[in-house]
Amino acid sequence: MTGLALVGYGAALPERRRPSSELDAVFGQPSGWTEAQFGISSRGVASPKETTSVLGARAARAALEMAGWGEGEFDVLIGACGVMEQPIPGTSVLIQNELGLGKSGIWAFDVNQTCLSFLAALDIVAMGFATGRWKRALVVSSDIASAGLDWGTPASAAIFGDGAAAVCIEARADGEGPALISRRFETYGEGKDLAVLRSGGTRIRATEGYEALLEGARFRMDAFGVFKAAARVLPRMIDGVLQEAGLTRATVDLVICHQASRPGVEHVRRLMGGDPDRVIDIFSDRGNQIAASLPSGLVEAQSLELLKPGTTVLLLGTAAGISAAAMVLRF
Repeated sequence: MTGLALVGYGAALPERRRPSSELDAVFGQPSGWTEAQFGISSRGVASPKETTSVLGARAARAALEMAGWGEGEFDVLIGACGVMEQPIPGTSVLIQNELGLGKSGIWAFDVNQTCLSFLAALDIVAMGFATGRWKRALVVSSDIASAGLDWGTPASAAIFGDGAAAVCIEARADGEGPALISRRFETYGEGKDLAVLRSGGTRIRATEGYEALLEGARFRMDAFGVFKAAARVLPRMIDGVLQEAGLTRATVDLVICHQASRPGVEHVRRLMGGDPDRVIDIFSDRGNQIAASLPSGLVEAQSLELLKPGTTVLLLGTAAGISAAAMVLRF
């Protein structure tokens, strides 16, 4: 158990909202088809000027204002994005500079576990607090999925949305107060080909030509394969992390899951007993925001005043790899 408190929350959405009716035309389908098939009513689509770091900094400013932290009054900035703005330097550096802190010296680095990047970053923050290295941390997740979608594949193209979310976190010495009380992370590399984006690193090189780079820049996903892989892992992981926290599926107060898809959210609801009020669901008008999904769920829960003192929250998700994670927080 690590004492920590989430003291500031912020989110940012692109200026443009794209309704599902526009996608019906893109996919060559009748009106209402996209929403009926995938549960999407609308989602944000970032313009070229709304970069990953611009949206991330916008969310960070809102979180910092809520926390009451002055300029640079935190120890570390972690960029927890599923897709980087550019390979070098990391997105956290770009966010730091966008915040006007480019001369501050505040340590900024990236953590990437695709859709689970926020949970991985929160775990690292907890370890930094436990060793006394940091007392305040800013974690920012920002993703622009629309940059790499393959519009010829509706099952993946339809479900993603752009956006950012940020959380300010403070260390707490009181073990009876707000805390991260249990967590589990697992990876199964046999699922490495179920969700891929091959360009942007060293796998596809410029010498292979423009067409190869362009093809590799399109996100490919076996949506059903990902769902099956997650379904095998999550029940055992949920029960294990809840048992460690002294809870059960029936007694944990709130569930915030990665908004992977409409079937994915519904599956989590069934696993937790079917109570819709206990599972945060923002999929319809946000879509799958990659790493920003989980902190966006936290922002939503905070805005609904669901994170009262003593509330227990199960954070849950899966990522490309295939990886899965579960974490229990007490507020």
